[in-house]
Parts: sequence; structure tokens; C-alpha cells
Amino acid sequence: MPRKQKDGKYKLKTHKATSKRFKVTGSGKVMRTKIGKGHLRRRTPDRTKRLFERMIPVKTRSLRKKVRRLAPYMGKKK
Repeated sequence: MPRKQKDGKYKLKTHKATSKRFKVTGSGKVMRTKIGKGHLRRRTPDRTKRLFERMIPVKTRSLRKKVRRLAPYMGKKK
């Protein structure tokens, strides 16, 4: 597939790890998943495991900027 569009601009590739870890809400907030979800949760209480399901907003402006740059099409409506 050619990487160049008709109007002369190049397509940007999305960083897949970023798109899997972050989501954008309807209002444009960048939300992130919590750490510690990967493994070793067998002896963790159910309440704590439920808290891992929540996503929390990204607070720092610099990190939001990095996420937007790595995943330029994330959260854009067609």
C-alpha cells in the first residue's frame, strides 16, 4: 500500500503499544490504564482487582502531548 496520499501528505503510523494502553474520551481527555495488571494477582483481593479495571486521566501536559504524537488518529471521529 502506498504511504503517500493524493494531496501530497504522508500517512503517519500509529504506535500500537500506545493505542492499546491509552484511550481518548468523547470530550478529548486522554485516559490511561493502571499499572500492575499484568500478572501475580492470584492472592490479590477482589476489591483491589476491580480497581485495576478503572482508567484514570493523564495529568501531565507533556505526557498527553507524547501520546497524541505517537497515536495521531486516536480519538478522531470520522
